Amino acid sequence: MNLVERIKEKARKSVKHIALPEGDEPRTVAAAKIIKDEGIADPILLTKEQIEAPSNKTKLDAYAAALYELRKAKGLTEEAAAKLVADPMYYGMMMVKMGDADGLVSGAVHSTGDMLRPALQIIKTAPGMKLVSSSFLMECPDRTLGEDGLLVYADCVVNPCPTAEELAHIAIASADTARTLCGIAEPRVALLSFSTKGSASHALVDKVREATEIAHSLAPDLALDGEMQFDAAIVPEVGASKAKGSPVAGRANVFVFPDLQAGNIGYKITQRIGKASCFAVLQGLAKPCNDLSRGCSVDDIVSTVAATAVQSR
Repeated sequence: MNLVERIKEKARKSVKHIALPEGDEPRTVAAAKIIKDEGIADPILLTKEQIEAPSNKTKLDAYAAALYELRKAKGLTEEAAAKLVADPMYYGMMMVKMGDADGLVSGAVHSTGDMLRPALQIIKTAPGMKLVSSSFLMECPDRTLGEDGLLVYADCVVNPCPTAEELAHIAIASADTARTLCGIAEPRVALLSFSTKGSASHALVDKVREATEIAHSLAPDLALDGEMQFDAAIVPEVGASKAKGSPVAGRANVFVFPDLQAGNIGYKITQRIGKASCFAVLQGLAKPCNDLSRGCSVDDIVSTVAATAVQSR
């Protein structure tokens, strides 16, 4: 059973309600039927016509009032709140905020920014979490890598140039993703650089070193180490040579890249040359919301809904 099938199996054990604000998009409609038929989740297809129907006025008004209270300090008026919640994306976010849905998935039509903006305004980050980031769940044919072929890469989508503190939070969130979605009981996190334990000197290396120290202070029980080159993190012989005594070197299963360029390039190399299958999830939000590629397939939507359902523990 591959990773996606294991995630679907987890989702079936506790069926969650997942809002789909692109409710009239053909791939989303097709995916919703599969999701419902296979018992993966209870999909809630949202359309503007359905939201604005007279029978839904009480709920629409309640969401508008709640959104106004959430955002009035930022200058949102009651009229503007009423207009926003008539948009399926904002309506879906309010469903999640108010507990009427457990999570949200979009992106077949909308951009990442279209989804992240209301998610940050309404759902906000989880307690103690500084930012929203992404993890790519990589499943490699070579089962000797990572955790039986499973690798978690972060951040490959959201944050172009994270600070040391932000890298530390990405590392902690990624370890949680590894536990929740990949079933990795012991995440071993490597903060990557072009240096291993002082082999090079540069401000970029200093940032990763500082991030490692911050992450240790925030999560002292987490197996985490850095700064570390990729080969030192994943190859036991190289790890033993370059980072002797490290709890992570040579056996990492979670890899935190120093910036978005490195993360994006790294996951694509692993996917194309390493023949790994992969999909991405967002992490760090108080309640799960996930983004799709606008070129996504029906299967991609099904998988992402399943992952969102599992995240909504």
